[in-house]
Amino acid sequence: MPSAHCFVAQFSRAALLMLALLLASCTSLPPHQIAQVGAVQIAWIKSGTTTPVVVFQSGLGDGMAPWEAVIERLPQAVSYFAYDRPGYGSSGSVSDQPRDPCRIAHELRETLRSANVPPPYLLVGHSIGGQYQYAFAKLFPEDVAGMVLLDPTHPDHWSEMQLNAPNVAAVVTGLKTVAFSSAMKAEFDGQGICLESRKLFTARVPTRILVRTRHDLTETPAFRTMVERLEVDWLSIVPGATRRAVEGAGHYIQKDKPDVVADEIVSFLRFIQSHSP
Repeated sequence: MPSAHCFVAQFSRAALLMLALLLASCTSLPPHQIAQVGAVQIAWIKSGTTTPVVVFQSGLGDGMAPWEAVIERLPQAVSYFAYDRPGYGSSGSVSDQPRDPCRIAHELRETLRSANVPPPYLLVGHSIGGQYQYAFAKLFPEDVAGMVLLDPTHPDHWSEMQLNAPNVAAVVTGLKTVAFSSAMKAEFDGQGICLESRKLFTARVPTRILVRTRHDLTETPAFRTMVERLEVDWLSIVPGATRRAVEGAGHYIQKDKPDVVADEIVSFLRFIQSHSP
């Protein structure tokens, strides 16, 4: 069940596009398995036994399906793990629980343990999933070999949008009311919470940030200026991170340029392995 990135995605996709993405569901990923994490069943897939394991985290409204084209392009020797967060795809739903980045990071760690996927991990996250992987790296730096973040949602994205691009924020608020599922609403409302001390990221986790170069016609100049400024600010909150603009890619870099993303992951794995003690 794909995407409703559209959120925070860079939040100005039209409502019809969002609904079309939500309805898309074809995938050729391998059959999923189920992990019981607390009171919820979580669907996951994995392959390989080598380390680091590539751990995929999707954006708002997405299960694991948007990673299909990237996974297909990874060499067989690369181990990976992907899953559906609660409320998406084949996973169960959660209720009356916070859905902030730290809660989701803890939940991912429990799922990895239940699925018998030991660290170290190369965390790969898209959109708000980048925020979740960032929270994981802050909470469990000993488990993380590196991060690859695709057009990640900055912790200040929503507050900055309301302040600097109020017209776009109004559109997103309307979409949230009519088109977001309960899981999406909970994650939307939880974004940025628990990351207030992000400037204190003391663990040095090798990080590569990929950003889009293609923007929607519906995006206002004020919104684009805000997005570009926050893209650069990621370099200040993740020490040592590098930033790369992917030519011809929109917000869904993993769909528009899966070869670029797969190559980035493979080259980063080689870098990590060559620098391992």
